[in-house]
Amino acid sequence: MHDQPTNGCWIGGTHAVRSALQHRRAQRLAVITSRHNKHDLVPLAQQQGIPVEHTDTRTLVQRLGTINHQGIAAQVTLPPVGNETTLDERLNQLSHPPLLLILDRITDPHNLGACLRVADAVGADAVIAPNKHSVGRTPAVCKVASGAAASVCFIQVTNLARTLRRLQHQHRLMIAGLAEEGSTSLYQADLTGPLALVLGSEDQGLRHLTRTCCDQLLRLPMQGQVESLNVAVAAGACLYEALRQRHK
Repeated sequence: MHDQPTNGCWIGGTHAVRSALQHRRAQRLAVITSRHNKHDLVPLAQQQGIPVEHTDTRTLVQRLGTINHQGIAAQVTLPPVGNETTLDERLNQLSHPPLLLILDRITDPHNLGACLRVADAVGADAVIAPNKHSVGRTPAVCKVASGAAASVCFIQVTNLARTLRRLQHQHRLMIAGLAEEGSTSLYQADLTGPLALVLGSEDQGLRHLTRTCCDQLLRLPMQGQVESLNVAVAAGACLYEALRQRHK
């Protein structure tokens, strides 16, 4: 049983907290008492009128888990989870070729959190997932995402196949699925145009119906003995290759 979704979460670490303060997403700051005077983020929070709580390591671990909190954490506001209408509006507002990450039935919160984090790092325009048989934006996801849960547009849809067809026909995106039997290497594909990268579940990959909606299937070059990669690692490889091609 996964944690229930939340509209707010705790994030930890100097970089994540600084970003939250700079983007005015922080509601409250928590600092380990012994480090209170050492963090330059405390005055910044106080300037914004944000309450600063003196706390201890045990409390931060309870809120953040095993994340390296560096003695400081912030409670941040999360934007609402979007839907099909939100996605249409976002795509219509873009002035550049869209880059979307679509996750088909990802159930591990650590994987979703890591995918949100890498999506933020490359500037992806949205992460999309089904609202059934997939983990939502839970507290555990927020912890792993380390601030990206608040910065990345997260969309949940009722019918993933319908959304994929809508992206193809209405928004003219190429739908590229990642599969071991993909006919095209990731490094041979043109990822510079309007693009949605689709990755499947941790154990079964893409569902058959999802595959039939893809314009092409890509494969990751595998030089060693392992047959597959963790979905978050694979998402990172695909998104950064898309970013490399677009910058080039």
